[in-house]
Amino acid sequence: MRPNYKKIYQDMLKLEYPDKLKDPKIKELLGKLETTEDVLKFNDRLFKPSKESQKNNQKLKTYDKKTMLKLLQYQKKHGHSTSYMSKKYKISRTTLTKWKQMFEEELEKKEKKAD
Repeated sequence: MRPNYKKIYQDMLKLEYPDKLKDPKIKELLGKLETTEDVLKFNDRLFKPSKESQKNNQKLKTYDKKTMLKLLQYQKKHGHSTSYMSKKYKISRTTLTKWKQMFEEELEKKEKKAD
């Protein structure tokens, strides 16, 4: 079962940062928390992490299948190398390669559908 990120963030903001709940942009983004990517972007917007905390938190990140496929499709569409994607999204090259292997068939099916 997937956590209800919208509820988690609403509760946290009510307790710790009630002023941020009044911001219309925050309310809008709060309603759109569907993928891991959405949650990460929302968290960065809310708390603007330091470089040190970003580096430490990067080791603990997890991605859902939808986000993994989205990143791999983006890479293929724009012809980016694994090294480029690794630097841009702060994901190890090994992890990206593993994702490619895991979702190779799905990516091919999606590519055929698009044609």
